[in-house]
Amino acid sequence: MRRHKQAQHKESMQMATTSDYGLGPHAFPRGWFMIGAAEEATRTPAAIRYFGKDLVLYRGESGTAYVVDAYCPHMGAHLAKNSTSYIVRDAEHVEGESIRCPFHGWRYGPDGACNHIPYSDFVPKAAKLGTYRVIERAGILWMWHDEEGQDPDYDLPQFGGHYGEPGWVEWKIDFMGDLNVHGVEIVDNMADYGHFVPIHGAKDFQYFANEFQNHVVHQYYSAGHRTLTASAEDQLVLDTWYEGPGFLQSEMAGAFDSFIMIANTPIEDGRSRAWHALMVKVHDGLRETTDEDRANAAMYQEGSRLAFAQDVEIWANKRACINPMAVPADGPYGKVRSWYRQFFNPRAKAPEIQGRVNGLVVTLDKRPGSVAA
Repeated sequence: MRRHKQAQHKESMQMATTSDYGLGPHAFPRGWFMIGAAEEATRTPAAIRYFGKDLVLYRGESGTAYVVDAYCPHMGAHLAKNSTSYIVRDAEHVEGESIRCPFHGWRYGPDGACNHIPYSDFVPKAAKLGTYRVIERAGILWMWHDEEGQDPDYDLPQFGGHYGEPGWVEWKIDFMGDLNVHGVEIVDNMADYGHFVPIHGAKDFQYFANEFQNHVVHQYYSAGHRTLTASAEDQLVLDTWYEGPGFLQSEMAGAFDSFIMIANTPIEDGRSRAWHALMVKVHDGLRETTDEDRANAAMYQEGSRLAFAQDVEIWANKRACINPMAVPADGPYGKVRSWYRQFFNPRAKAPEIQGRVNGLVVTLDKRPGSVAA
């Protein structure tokens, strides 16, 4: 009996993949994705894994961060997983902006091409690593991923311009775990009106809507909250949006104005890594930020982290939901999933998918003077 129950539990926790959800021909989505905090890129190459690939992250002498494929095309050695080679011991692992293989010393530049072999003047043109576009912004490393290998078709945002802005306390990065859940079920939250009361403690909802604008989807939200408002009568007013499939941003007006970032990045097809971060406006920028301000910001970030952790606990302990048994009051799951499909299909199909979903969908409107009220 115990063995049977264990087998049932294992079956319920199996990952579902992109093809199971019918999202498109690409296993991994196109877009900007978080791959770590900025301090994780150093002159010591680090092994990372995303999008089903072994990769290496390192920082060149200029301070620029790079991501390249992990295995040397010469004889397959991992470029980061070594501590005993004299390449590593003699501090030759990173030279300028280039990285050396610890096995034979072949050196690869930031364009991926081999630019030096210690014992050969001949360098094969095929000796080239795959490279990935990386931008360091707001204390975070962001990588562009596209299975078609094309340049970004939209810019990485500035995150409200609040990072480093006077009066704002910069976020710290909260690692939320590696989850056996596909990104589509994380992005489902954009439509999920029904979970805010039992999961997050929302109350007295006034407004909930979604707006689809090409590669962006917004969630507009106005409701009371058990803990995040200064008084019981106050409303939390949020504009929350995804610019692409990889991260959520949210401007929140509450006890403090704040800016939330929640990222999800595929490790494998059906397995995601999640982070949370929150910037807080503690004053108008006309005075110095005090220790008390920082303590208030840290407390507010922790409250936001705990709210997101309520979602994470659900995702970590649910079976895959290929076809939600949705009722009209749940919110527009189907539209969100249709919007999400554009990132798993050839870029040329994106306008067609966007044209089918663009527009505003209002799930609830109890605001004074509204037609629904």
